[in-house]
Amino acid sequence: MTTYKEVIGTAVTNIAGDSPTTVDGDIWYNSSATNFKFNLTTSFTGWTSGGTMPTGVNAGGGCGTQTAGLSFGGNGAPPSETATYEYGGSSWTSGGALTTGRKDLAGAGTQTAGLGFGGAPGTLNATEEYNGSSWTNGGNLTTGRREIAGGGTQTAGLAFGGNDGSKTNATEEYDGSSWTNGGNMTTARRQLAGAGTQTAGLGFGGYNDGVSGGYSGATEEYDGSSWTNGGTMNTARNNLGGGGTQSAGLGFGGYSSPPGTHQNATELYDGSSWTTSSNMATGRSGVRGAAATNAAGLAFGGGPPDAGATEEFTSGASPFEAWSTGGNLTTGRSRLSGAGTQTAGLVFGGYPPAQTATEEYDGSSWANGGNLGTARYSSAGTGTQTAALMAGGGDNTTRVTNTEEYDGSSWTNGGNLNQERKYLAGCGTQTAGLAFGGENGPSTPSMDNTEEYDGSSWTNGGTLGTAVEKMTGSPGATQTAGICISGKTPAASPNSPAITQEYDGSSWTSGGNVSNPRSSGAGSGTQTAALFFTGAPVGSNGNLTEKYDGSSWTNGPLLNVVRSLGAGTGTQSAALVSGGGIPGAPSTTSTEEFSQFGQSTETITTS
Repeated sequence: MTTYKEVIGTAVTNIAGDSPTTVDGDIWYNSSATNFKFNLTTSFTGWTSGGTMPTGVNAGGGCGTQTAGLSFGGNGAPPSETATYEYGGSSWTSGGALTTGRKDLAGAGTQTAGLGFGGAPGTLNATEEYNGSSWTNGGNLTTGRREIAGGGTQTAGLAFGGNDGSKTNATEEYDGSSWTNGGNMTTARRQLAGAGTQTAGLGFGGYNDGVSGGYSGATEEYDGSSWTNGGTMNTARNNLGGGGTQSAGLGFGGYSSPPGTHQNATELYDGSSWTTSSNMATGRSGVRGAAATNAAGLAFGGGPPDAGATEEFTSGASPFEAWSTGGNLTTGRSRLSGAGTQTAGLVFGGYPPAQTATEEYDGSSWANGGNLGTARYSSAGTGTQTAALMAGGGDNTTRVTNTEEYDGSSWTNGGNLNQERKYLAGCGTQTAGLAFGGENGPSTPSMDNTEEYDGSSWTNGGTLGTAVEKMTGSPGATQTAGICISGKTPAASPNSPAITQEYDGSSWTSGGNVSNPRSSGAGSGTQTAALFFTGAPVGSNGNLTEKYDGSSWTNGPLLNVVRSLGAGTGTQSAALVSGGGIPGAPSTTSTEEFSQFGQSTETITTS
């Protein structure tokens, strides 16, 4: 019989206790417990096979996310030049055909609000918009071109580089109806990849005709007006796939030196440099991608030959944590507030219109509780199911200072906030609460005010380091150890910052930056063990999860439902999210539960 040593090359280590290493796959004999143990994999980074496309496609357009991808156009057997395919996380289905058949075009947006522009034959300037079922014509590009890259959304698109007869550095911005010229790229090139948004774009790779070798690893970052150089890719290449954000980019596949090399190399961008990650199973060029972040990407098509292969990329995922479906809310709504735990949750208020409804969760289903005294949405919520606190918020025309307290069956009025506002966040308990940030209309689109509650009245606390609204707190954090995550800064600076701010009971200090800046998300946990999930823009970030250890954020598993403006509560290891707005609809009844399970070591029983 073959022995372990003959297979592995070493004998099983005999230790009186646990292994001194944490290497995945290590096996040892615990002589004290008289059993074998081994370390299980605690995280996974790499590519796995997805559903095959109905038709092999090369050099098409792509956009969306790993669980809601969109492929359109491309070079393959008819009708691939006009074909649209939608990916649901496991398989592809046919969508509405493009009006203009083409290849070498660019894409932006989401599966239900997509944008396709440019392409060949020739140098096309046609733009089309997808609504989830059919394409309609939009405004033409100023400069027709093929082999172009793109980013952004359907109403805030970005087009750059490409071939208008020769390589170009031209950039254009789309407002939902027409294109206008933006700042030129530093390096003119074609067959490059794009990611990010109109005000935080990323262009990388490509082919630079006339330069020795031609294949480019150059990276450039766009701030809404001009491009600056970023870190160079480790593998120079053209006709590659990509996605993600400016600070969390993903690049894969492509064509490189020596000529004839179809790449399987994958690289991750952190906002300054690229690192090499796990290779794709199939090397190919002309591959396209869909990715909200570099933690979860989709690669499809490419060649040669024209391929229908799909692969899914995941970085830092744990097999011991996941989101699962919980019981639906009785009343679908967004902009609602939450409190409590995963097995004793509470949601209240919401939109549309301004709501008074309260619901209680028992770990499997929701039941109606006592109604709020004041109908409102976008309030701060915290506390428990039997001792909750709600402050501020408003409706379509007003903002309020009202505070209400819940005792498990009914709401009563508490002391008013000093400053009326909505889109604020909260932490703490009913007798030691914290409310911060928000907005008070056009004159104060983002606020830095903090207020502390003692069970009867609010007093001013230390101001936020960065004024923000539509940010995230956590009911699990406290008045003396609060947390404020990402959000939206004033209209003059519309980007969602990556900031985390921490409160010590008197002042706010900066914490570790989130990997994927977004607003209108939800949170759970504490200042040193937080969870941040969902967010806007919905199509890009609405199913993301990140985990905080008090100093830095790491990626967690994707939610099943893309959403923003939902209610979050619970802990870092047992969170709850419910309601929110979803693509194409103002609200949902969906609830999901986040759980961590399993263990880092496993006992092997022997006979």
